[in-house]
Amino acid sequence: MYDFSKVVITSSPHIKSKEDTKSIMLDVLLALIPSLAVSTYVFGLRAILMTAVSIIACMVFEAIYDKIVGKENTVMDLSAAVTGVLLAFVCPVTLPYWMLIIGDGIAIIFAKCIFGGLGKNFINPALAGRAFLLASWPVAMTTWVAARSHVGLGSTADVVSAATPMAILKGSAEGDLPSALSVFLGVTGGSMGEVSAIALLIGGIYLLVRKVITIQIPAAYILTVAVLAVIFPAEGYGHLEYMLYAIFGGGLMLGAIFMATDYSTTPVSKKGQIVFGIGCGLLTTMIRFFGGYPEGVCYSILLMNTTVWLIDKYTRPTKFGAPAKQKKEG
Repeated sequence: MYDFSKVVITSSPHIKSKEDTKSIMLDVLLALIPSLAVSTYVFGLRAILMTAVSIIACMVFEAIYDKIVGKENTVMDLSAAVTGVLLAFVCPVTLPYWMLIIGDGIAIIFAKCIFGGLGKNFINPALAGRAFLLASWPVAMTTWVAARSHVGLGSTADVVSAATPMAILKGSAEGDLPSALSVFLGVTGGSMGEVSAIALLIGGIYLLVRKVITIQIPAAYILTVAVLAVIFPAEGYGHLEYMLYAIFGGGLMLGAIFMATDYSTTPVSKKGQIVFGIGCGLLTTMIRFFGGYPEGVCYSILLMNTTVWLIDKYTRPTKFGAPAKQKKEG
């Protein structure tokens, strides 16, 4: 006869998994290593130092906040470290360290911790930090350097500035437009997270294989931008040519793979994730096409973050056993 005294009775949920927040965040950090390697090749050791400063600042801010409010220290779940890397990746490599640290504070405290911490924030912390920095110091946040400039660890006064491919396409800056292949491989100017599309794709494939992210949002986002770029190319460029620049240039790959897939700021259902990705693609294209700013990934994701509650309301599947809503008879 079975000995029921050995049965362990616990409350739900009963789903067990080897994955936890720390393992997921570690996978994201590993997926970002190829981009960091390319950025170091393109910009020099300052890319590594910028990333390290941002990681440390984010972790310190989170530890201080947890201490002040009396919460359990959550630094070791590595979510703050991921925010630090992503924020560094969407900033110019020449940005002063003190500005970057302020952006880290905004990202961690005001976009994440103040709402209750990981899983309760409604906008992407790294993008919120970038939006604050861009509004506060627009010149510093839009000063890019040429590829292989090898920016020094300290002063950046002697670096050679250069326009990004998206700015040249927009007509807001002058310069020689690099080939689409150069943009794909990563030998162009820009932020650390936009210089190499192939490095980001390698990281994205790793996350898909590890089942950290799903394909719905990145595919819907990138395909929407691609289709619209083919239909509405910039003046003077062929349909296919402009489409390649639109998806490989700027921060599209970084945003679609690493930021638009953030668990707490995106819809829960597959249908909702597709709607979210399409919305990001539409907004990105509209900002690029009609706005004065050559890049629209940051604001498109932030705007769509605020609509997640509405998307979930109409796309979340019905709970098993829940009664279907009765139509009112007219």
